[in-house]
Amino acid sequence: MELLCKFIICFIAGIGAGLGTGFAGMSAAAVISPVLITFLHMEPYQAVGIALASDVLASAVSAYTYGKNKNLDIKNGIVMMVTVLLFTVVGSWVSSKVPGTTMGTFSVFMTLLLGIKFIIKPVMTTKEKMMNISPSKRIRQSILCGMIIGFICGFVGAGGGMMMLLILTSVMNYELKTAVGTSVFIMAFTAFTGAVSHFSIGDMPDIQTLIFCVLSTLLWARIAARFANKAEPATLNRATGVVLVILGIVIITVNYLF
Repeated sequence: MELLCKFIICFIAGIGAGLGTGFAGMSAAAVISPVLITFLHMEPYQAVGIALASDVLASAVSAYTYGKNKNLDIKNGIVMMVTVLLFTVVGSWVSSKVPGTTMGTFSVFMTLLLGIKFIIKPVMTTKEKMMNISPSKRIRQSILCGMIIGFICGFVGAGGGMMMLLILTSVMNYELKTAVGTSVFIMAFTAFTGAVSHFSIGDMPDIQTLIFCVLSTLLWARIAARFANKAEPATLNRATGVVLVILGIVIITVNYLF
């Protein structure tokens, strides 16, 4: 009975994490961590490690799906990824020097607000408009935005996927599918780095929970990514917005009512 209960909780957490990853490039940690901590009473550090490990394959398979459909900017994605990783370290160091700075709810409310934004004001940029920006300018944007995203993620400790999606669509004028594809491409590497760090520094995770979460997140991320790449822009904006709003409400509920 205990194993079945664990499976059900992990499967449900994987549904939310997978849909968030496949539709919006959202980090699985935003969903899986609070669920494992609340319902399985797992130690937070281990829960985050399992969530990051779940994110690796889910983001990788999503990135593959978006890339196969030509909705992935690998060149600028690599530039941004390197900058994000470097400035995450800088942000973490600065955060360690500022006592009492906690913004754990940052990514939760950002998820909710970003979902509302996609419903009310959808991203309708086309690939043609996106390609009008010169390669040199795009590289500069990738470096600058990577610095901002990395520093905020390191300082706050969360919100990487949501920050990337917001900046890629609102600041860098990416078409939505390409923004999500590029975001999950970057998240696959950042999640891998985070998972390895967590498991190296802390104890090995509960293997059953790890396997259940990884497989469920992978399954639903694959389903969401396939749907997203076939959907019309207006439909994708609404679907992404609805998924983010629901996830935001659920995570807030889990964090504050349980």
